[in-house]
Amino acid sequence: MASLNPILPLVFLLLTTFYHLGEGREAHTFVVGDNGWKVPESSDKNLTHWAETHRFIVGDSLEFDYDIKKDSVLQVTEENYEKCNTENPVNAYPKVKPTIVKLDVYRPHYFISGAQGNCVKGEKVIVVPQSPEHRPTPKPVPTTAPPTPSKLPTSPAPAPANSTAVGLVVGSGIFWSFVGFIGLAWA
Repeated sequence: MASLNPILPLVFLLLTTFYHLGEGREAHTFVVGDNGWKVPESSDKNLTHWAETHRFIVGDSLEFDYDIKKDSVLQVTEENYEKCNTENPVNAYPKVKPTIVKLDVYRPHYFISGAQGNCVKGEKVIVVPQSPEHRPTPKPVPTTAPPTPSKLPTSPAPAPANSTAVGLVVGSGIFWSFVGFIGLAWA
């Protein structure tokens, strides 16, 4: 029987380890748009694409870096986001450089430029943080018919404790890093 190259399992192990280490990460600060809060240079470099390429969690912060004499940051409702309506924002942030916004709630956050015409040119972004406490879990297959709408519970179930899950993820990452190190030492 042919033997596998001993490096391939180690590479797989290390990639798996780094993937799992990212799951229990600390909060980060992201510079919106990477190059700052401004009208995108082209449609393929829009802020929606930027947001889709980043993973946000509750506790992260957004750094809006912009010219405070020409622009501003408004947090708005979904409806006002779609219409680029700057009236009645949820929050009009002070014009300070940079403007830091903490993502403290698990829900979509809608931001648009307060400068006339910038939103319709693409200076807007939706950021949806993932909640570590509410990671999606697979639903069990029902063994009986689902309850009728009149029998559905009216109060939500309590959220599971988070510390054990994060500890297991981080702990398993450290464990697998150690195993990978030992494996490389033997190679």
